[in-house]
Amino acid sequence: MTLPHTLLEPLDAAAMPRDRHGRPLHDLRISVMDRCNFRCPYCMPEATYGEHFSFLRNDERLSFDEIERLSRLVAQLGVSKLRLTGGEPLLRPHLPELVERLRRIPGIDDLAMTTNGVLLARYAEALRAAGMDRVTISLDTLDPALFHRMSGGRGALEDVLAGIDAAQAAGFPGGIKLNTVVQRGVNEHSVLDLIERFRGTGIIPRLIEYMDVGNRNDWARDQVVPSSELIARIDARWPLEAVPAQYPGEVASRFRFRDGAGEVGVISSISQPFCGACSRARLSSEGTLYTCLFATQGTDLRMPLRHGATDEQLLARLRDVWLRRTDRYSEERAQRRTGARHKIEMHYIGG
Repeated sequence: MTLPHTLLEPLDAAAMPRDRHGRPLHDLRISVMDRCNFRCPYCMPEATYGEHFSFLRNDERLSFDEIERLSRLVAQLGVSKLRLTGGEPLLRPHLPELVERLRRIPGIDDLAMTTNGVLLARYAEALRAAGMDRVTISLDTLDPALFHRMSGGRGALEDVLAGIDAAQAAGFPGGIKLNTVVQRGVNEHSVLDLIERFRGTGIIPRLIEYMDVGNRNDWARDQVVPSSELIARIDARWPLEAVPAQYPGEVASRFRFRDGAGEVGVISSISQPFCGACSRARLSSEGTLYTCLFATQGTDLRMPLRHGATDEQLLARLRDVWLRRTDRYSEERAQRRTGARHKIEMHYIGG
């Protein structure tokens, strides 16, 4: 049963909020599940998230009704893109039902998901039928033994590859991307193999600089492989040319192969911070809104949702949070002005 709420008229362009750096709100990433079936060392290391770790109870996570209601409201503040994340979003039961509901929201023209791909073969067709536009699959290497180690001993490469095949067969209109977090001394040597595997398939690999997300991955700058170094390696084997951004605030820098065999992207949060164009907010699975991937605190929306707040009150709260936003952590890190801070863990708010 859908929660009762008033359908508000869309706000005009002049009423769309901009934060204190003039950035609009265009994207919302929604974590539908704090659990994951992997234990990747850079996100959910087994030493911390072992069998005795307490994840959220079902009643502590936002319901589909609550997620839909908040999504309808942020659409009126200018959000046109929604991305479902985790943890692992496909661990959330009946996820295609939520996709179908979000697909019907006026103003939402891009509906995506980030997944580790292990369960994707089972759900790809249903997700596409429900209205999912595109999927991003995390894949750090094609070396089976290294993949097993990087997934914390929980994942099998063949299951992810089967998920990628199923996603291709389902025909997501926005396409398929791969997210590869590159760590020096861990998987940098396998990047060219991954690029070779997916060249010419229509699937776009995106190489991500290893970031200091959360507090438990023992991040160090010397583990970062700068994107420029990776692009130089790829270009030496398959010549590349830069591609203009498709839209303002696009996080990936894009390059296409000169022989026409597709493209590759790089996300350079460490070497080339892009905070200045960031238009993303993140909603955790328990209903806290964060305005930065590296946030230290957020705004509780679950409490007002469950205690009778009207749409007007929730809309005012959302708008106020964005108007007060000042986040630019990656730029401050580059200027060595961040200092020690206790950041929210990535499995709560997605990547």
